Amino acid sequence: MGGILFVVSAPSGAGKSTLGAELLKTDPNLVYSVSLTTRSPRRGESHGKDYFFVAEDEFLKRRKKGDLIESALVHGFWYGTPQDQLEKLLREGRDVLLDIDVQGGRQIKKLFPSAVLIFIAPPSITELEHRLRTRSQDDEAAIQKRLDNARNEIAQAGDYEYLILNRDIGESVQKLRSIVWAERSKMDPEVLKGV
Repeated sequence: MGGILFVVSAPSGAGKSTLGAELLKTDPNLVYSVSLTTRSPRRGESHGKDYFFVAEDEFLKRRKKGDLIESALVHGFWYGTPQDQLEKLLREGRDVLLDIDVQGGRQIKKLFPSAVLIFIAPPSITELEHRLRTRSQDDEAAIQKRLDNARNEIAQAGDYEYLILNRDIGESVQKLRSIVWAERSKMDPEVLKGV
């Protein structure tokens, strides 16, 4: 029996990384799949824990070789999921949390139809803009690009099975935890054969 693949997507600044990190702290049966990216580390991020930070030529070489199960160009940087790492975790029966954008979410769903897609949305575009500005990581052009991309990503949220409107971190983490528990409790007739 393989593990469950949970895909969490959201516009930049909506809180998906924060929610995922909080969930992982309290769920020892869930592991995080570390993605590759060509962007530079942000304050507090470390190589191998948050992302594998690689040069663009290395990323594109791995993509061409088929080492990445999904990849996307987001906000001018490449992101992708190493195939061998993800498949190994699932074969071991581990439940995996994948924090990727909607392009990657669509690619994963085609390859893993049983993947559980969860979309995290901000309460409003105005609130999202406030969050992007207060985190002080981007210049004005980057903020506007992220807001434009957010509108496009929100328009695609209907492709996801679950939606969490992230108004309050504690409440949103609880909703995310409830989704994980519900998916683990779905009926599997194979389990009953051993009873």
